[in-house]
Amino acid sequence: MADKKFEAILTLIVPQVINLVCENYLLNEIEASREFYKSKVYALLEQEDTKVWHFSPLTLFNMFDEEKRTGDFQIPEEA
Repeated sequence: MADKKFEAILTLIVPQVINLVCENYLLNEIEASREFYKSKVYALLEQEDTKVWHFSPLTLFNMFDEEKRTGDFQIPEEA
């Protein structure tokens, strides 16, 4: 995928995940952004070759939530 297309996808997905973090963790947008950007989920998301970007924002949030609760997360299997 071209770099610009990948960046465009991230620009659409990341704010939606951050919004879910805000809603579920009762954080403001800045705090939620900090938490998400320092997560292992985000580290994978920003690497195009991991293909994590094809998950929905809700799935990515659930992975983030699992990481926050347990210190790690599972990447869901594709159906």
